[in-house]
Amino acid sequence: MNCLSSSKFPFLFLFLFSFSWVASADPHEDFLQCLHYQNSNAISKVIYTPINSSYSSVLQFSIRNGRFNTSATPKPLVIVTPLNVAHIQAAIACSQKHGLQIRVRSGGHDYEGLSYVSVLPFVIIDLINMRTVTVDIGNKIAWVQAGATLGEVYYRIAEKSRTLAFPAGVCPTVGSGGHISGGGHGMMMRKYGLAADHIIDVKLIDAEGRILDRASMGEDLFWAIRGGGGNTFGVVVAWKLELVTVPPTVTVFNVTRTLEQNATKLAKTDYVNVKEPIPEIALEGIWERLNQLDAQVAQLQFTAYGGKMDEISETSTPFPHRAGNLFQIHYAVFWGDQDSERSQIYTSWIRKLYSYMTPYVTKNPRQAYINYRDLDLGMNNLGNTSYKQARIWGTKYFKNNFDRLVHVKTKVDPANFFRNEQSIPPLSSW
Repeated sequence: MNCLSSSKFPFLFLFLFSFSWVASADPHEDFLQCLHYQNSNAISKVIYTPINSSYSSVLQFSIRNGRFNTSATPKPLVIVTPLNVAHIQAAIACSQKHGLQIRVRSGGHDYEGLSYVSVLPFVIIDLINMRTVTVDIGNKIAWVQAGATLGEVYYRIAEKSRTLAFPAGVCPTVGSGGHISGGGHGMMMRKYGLAADHIIDVKLIDAEGRILDRASMGEDLFWAIRGGGGNTFGVVVAWKLELVTVPPTVTVFNVTRTLEQNATKLAKTDYVNVKEPIPEIALEGIWERLNQLDAQVAQLQFTAYGGKMDEISETSTPFPHRAGNLFQIHYAVFWGDQDSERSQIYTSWIRKLYSYMTPYVTKNPRQAYINYRDLDLGMNNLGNTSYKQARIWGTKYFKNNFDRLVHVKTKVDPANFFRNEQSIPPLSSW
């Protein structure tokens, strides 16, 4: 029998219910009070709540995917745009105290929106104010705050030197924090390797609020954060980059072919060069599917690996996809309207295209790149996820490096505070 339903306790039931409702009615107020208690150093200037007039503009500024900018998209209780590490430490401490999730955003390019969306109550730490880039030409290094975009990094290096560069991605608005955390490939990787291969130090805040560098965190954690994915082990505040030497002048050109000019054959013979090449009939099937869709852009982008990549062990960083007989396929479709029915059409189309490619790509597991995150590969539970469940998607991104990442996670964040739908689980969640 349910004792609270008894007529003897109507007042008690009403009192308990009312007290519970009042205590949880405004959780962001408790969080805000905690922030001010933890750090009163100008923190009120970097806090945005839904009642703030700038809340929507700050939230939307770095949303790069319209699918996660709708009225149905979960919104953060609070956005914190820290000016210094003390603000980040306060946000971490208060999120833990009040049971809130943290999402860390630099450029906002997460393909599944995990840097600014959560189904559980959450807070965004947006690093937009922490974007300083300090270049040391003499020592060929640079310190880059995690909120700096790749475009800002390249610009500041070019200001100082025409013969130094950093090998990373091509999109200038991608945040350096997340890009490097996922490995960071780009057009120069066959010459120099990944962005993560050129990280020589870091500043990171862990779940206990400690500021760690390479020496204090140890080589295991330093290994894990250079390709193991963002928002899993802590909040990266800044990277120390090793710059590479480049020619003062570089020639770039495009070769364009239409279907009538044998574009299919060009792709087959001049670009796709693997042990089991994609047959011409399969490439023709791709063209047919690309022409089926009424979208702004529908594309498959083939990126060749190998070169310098092949000289680096696949266990050197968590990013394992380095062999010279590999290329990466980037599936993409872009559309302008946010109509939910149209969005479902485009999403269904790209899933069918991905399925069509199954016979022609890597198997056991079918591999993927963590910076092109795909929740269709598998997800963690809302609570703790088992190692066995996470390994389904984890080995696709990291192959056997996934097991080492799990051991590092168990050591540095056993309570699994930093987590999302595809974060590395600790062994305690076995």
